[in-house]
Amino acid sequence: MSGTILTAFALVAAALATIVIGAYGGRFARTTSDFLVASRSVGSRWNAAAVSGEYLSAASFLGVAGLVAKYGADALWYPVGFTAGYLGLLLFVAAPLRRSGAYTVPDFAEFRLSSRPARQTAMLVVVVVCVLYLIPQFQGAGLTLNILLGVPVWVGAVAVGVIVIVNVVGGGMRSITFVQAFQYWLKLTAIGVPALALVIVFLAHREPVGEPAPPRVDVATTVDITTDTVLSVPETAGVHVTGTIDGSHVDDAAFRAPGEYTLSSGSTIRLDAGAATPVVAGAPTTGASWVAPGGGLGGNHPLYQVYSIIIATFLGTMGLPHVLVRFYTNPDGRSARRTALTVIALLGLFYLFPMVLGVFARLYVPQLLITGTSDAAVLLLPSAAIGGVAGQLLAALVAAGAIAAFLATSSGLLVSVAGAISTDVLRGRIRDFRVAAVIGGVIPIVFSVAATSLELSRTVGLVFAVVASTLCPLLILGIWWRRLTPAGAITGMLVGGLSSGTATSLAIAGGIGDTSLGGWPAVIVGFPAAVTVPLAFATMMLVSLATRTRVPGDLSRTFARMHVPERVGMGVERLPRDGSAQ
Repeated sequence: MSGTILTAFALVAAALATIVIGAYGGRFARTTSDFLVASRSVGSRWNAAAVSGEYLSAASFLGVAGLVAKYGADALWYPVGFTAGYLGLLLFVAAPLRRSGAYTVPDFAEFRLSSRPARQTAMLVVVVVCVLYLIPQFQGAGLTLNILLGVPVWVGAVAVGVIVIVNVVGGGMRSITFVQAFQYWLKLTAIGVPALALVIVFLAHREPVGEPAPPRVDVATTVDITTDTVLSVPETAGVHVTGTIDGSHVDDAAFRAPGEYTLSSGSTIRLDAGAATPVVAGAPTTGASWVAPGGGLGGNHPLYQVYSIIIATFLGTMGLPHVLVRFYTNPDGRSARRTALTVIALLGLFYLFPMVLGVFARLYVPQLLITGTSDAAVLLLPSAAIGGVAGQLLAALVAAGAIAAFLATSSGLLVSVAGAISTDVLRGRIRDFRVAAVIGGVIPIVFSVAATSLELSRTVGLVFAVVASTLCPLLILGIWWRRLTPAGAITGMLVGGLSSGTATSLAIAGGIGDTSLGGWPAVIVGFPAAVTVPLAFATMMLVSLATRTRVPGDLSRTFARMHVPERVGMGVERLPRDGSAQ
């Protein structure tokens, strides 16, 4: 059996398992509460697996290893931030949010601020965030199926989108809880087994990792340049180009000297065995610079980039709508805290393996550094490093895990979109939830086909910046600061959302970087959180102080409901708009 057939079988098996498990869970969905929050009956361990399953997206499964391979030590802040953000969620958000009795983030905004406009603003932010987050999931699916099966990129985006829409329409939160818990363990297996196999290969051959030399190819390799690319060439020996270099056409010519060159789309690079691999401009060219921190992620102002990544990932996690909605499914606040604590352990275990695979990618598939398509590293590593039937089987397992990553996260995001639209725009019935799910699923499919593809973790990091600039301030100040007013919350979300959203849209739509704008404007567009998050918090607090007379009434009771344990008896569950049973 060929590798392609094995991979296709694994992809189909993972997709069918998702559909079957989703259909099984959908049998138990009867009320609006089932569709929105699984009737608040999910235990902490089961919910932790489901949270981890939906949280570990394409950015985690493929993107983290790709960024580590490409940029080295500074890229480790992504998995650290993705995990450590749950510590903040555990300490500051999980239990009070669950005790509020809310169904969605917009519902919490209305509960805390007694303001319909605040709820509508939060709803708009949730929809925008989820749509932006769905785009890289569908892009990743298209990339995966294109690499593994050779099908057009749009096919993967549409296929994953349709499966997700079917699952969510069929059973909502009740259905995808079963799916996401299953998919966490599938993803852990799919990335853990290949990583451990590669460790064995590595120990047997004792390959160098952090030596001063640049990465090299072991066999003669040809790389096609599909978009205009700026390359940093550390050594010219054994590197031949056919195409256009800096505007001049060449035929099987070598670079003049080490340095940076612009290659036009349609060019081809041929590397002799043992040749040093060029890398995209801004990435480390040697092993020594790759293992040393402080280089950032390409371009100018690396220290600012790192701090911005830390702010976006640490604070963005606390406001992700598809993560927060899972904490509404816990029976009480204590169970929500247990869920968050267990999630930290599950994520910490998972992220060990993408980091290991990122190291191996630089050794075994360094040609990916030429085009910058390092997201493909996890998919190509087993065949490149091990080969034979064993490599094909591991590659098929990785493919199954990748498709699970797209399906799990996309399902959670779509539930959040459908919940927000159905309860705030439509009448809140089950039929409205299903209509909203179809609408919310089709729109990002279209955008994913049209948008420029960045590294998956970079794209998701931009979305985290939007969340950290909007919903995170709303939750932190809403839960812990008594002076927050509706005007302050609305203004802060709008300022943070417009500033971070504009930067994110520019980066995703046009791939804007330092070479496009130059200097600080470009780096802020690519890494906006360090500017937009403080701006959002400051705006929310200053406007609240200026409108202090509009603090909601009965604030003491509202705070007591969020912070007093349930056994005191002050909690009251909020009903969905159609008044369905809990």
